Parts: sequence; C-alpha cells; structure tokens
Amino acid sequence: MKSRKPIIILVSLLALLLLGYLLWPHAFTVVSIQEMEEQKISETFDPVKYVDGIWESKILPAVATKAVDLADILNAMKPNAQGIAAKNDLIEVAEQYGLITVGEAHVFLVKGEAKVVSVDTSTSLGVMEIQPVGYDGSIQVLVYLGPRVPSDETSVRDGVGFINFGDFKEQTEFGKVGSELNKRAISHAYASVDKEQLVGQTIVFTGAMTIRTFNLVDIDLKKVTIIPITVEVKG
Repeated sequence: MKSRKPIIILVSLLALLLLGYLLWPHAFTVVSIQEMEEQKISETFDPVKYVDGIWESKILPAVATKAVDLADILNAMKPNAQGIAAKNDLIEVAEQYGLITVGEAHVFLVKGEAKVVSVDTSTSLGVMEIQPVGYDGSIQVLVYLGPRVPSDETSVRDGVGFINFGDFKEQTEFGKVGSELNKRAISHAYASVDKEQLVGQTIVFTGAMTIRTFNLVDIDLKKVTIIPITVEVKG
C-alpha cells in the first residue's frame, strides 16, 4: 500500500496557499500620503503645549514651595575683593539652597523683596538692577526684563527639578522647553507691571538663577542674573 504522506503534505500546502490568498488584503495597511503627513504633524513636539500642561499645575507650585530668600543665598556666598569665589565653597551653598545639574551649574529658585535701582530697556535683552532687602554685599543683582533672554538661559527649566533630559526624545525638545519656559516666565512676571515705572519702587519677586561652574575653579561673582517668574510692586 502506497504511503499517503505526500498527498497529506500537498493538501496542507494547498490549504496554506488558500489561507494566505484569503488573508492577503489584510496583511498590509495602506496609508495615504496625506494620512502620513497628518500623523507626522501629530507626533511633532509642541513646546507651547507642553508648557501649557505644567505651568499652572507644576511650575508655579514648585516655585512657591521651593524658592529660597535671595538674600540668604547671597549672604552665604563669600567672593573676595575682586568678586571671585572658590568653586568648592559655592558647592556647599548650592547643596544647601539649590541644586547642581549634570553640567555642574548651580541653580536656585529664589524669592525676595528688593528696591529697583535702575532699568535698562534700550535693547530687547532688558534688565533691571535690584538691591535685595537683607543683603548689602558686593554682588550686583540683575533681573531680566525681556522681551528676550539669552538663548542659553535655562534657570527655570533646571531649577524646578522635575524636567529631565531623559523625558524627551531629542535634545532639541529639551532646549525648546527651556526657551518656552523663559517666554512664559517673562510674560507672566510683567503681565501687570509697567517696566518703565519701576525705578525707585519696591518689588516682591520670585525667579530662578544659575551660576555656571563647569571646568572652572574660581567663579566670577561680580553679578548674578535672575529670570523672574512673578513680580509685584509693593503698595
């Protein structure tokens, strides 16, 4: 009696071919060019939307709870007569009052009361000089007025402590968040303040500042610059 094995194999192959034929239309998803473009747009990172989602719920509460009196921070820093401080000494200040980033920047969320000494809005990188209440040392304190701030300014993003590089797909997204936070901070801080009328006024403020120390031993502390988050003129 001849073996039926070849027949069984042949029938199985025919069955598989038939099943493949029936399932072929469902094996691939046809996507139009328009659908591909729409999907690409939907996946594009939107820093404005990202900041919208955390500004009221996370950024402002973090600043309100974590900000330290600027005068206390400045008084803890001991620059010499030339305005220079040792990096190792500043590390202790950062560990007590702020945080140190992977790039060795010392970042602080700050608050305080201060008198506005001068205002310079001659360029889009406007600043005002303030004299914080409780500090009479040599460090000059400047606060950005905007509308622009330097492109490498990341104090708000880094200072809140919960926005991490690893949370983003690309480095550019991390950078865009920093830039958008700066815009939001400036617009929020001066929403109801006349910048041109600030000289001589006493303000109450919160903000963020960075002291860069990467590859340095001695740090220039002649001045510090703050990006404001809230600014109110004291009545």
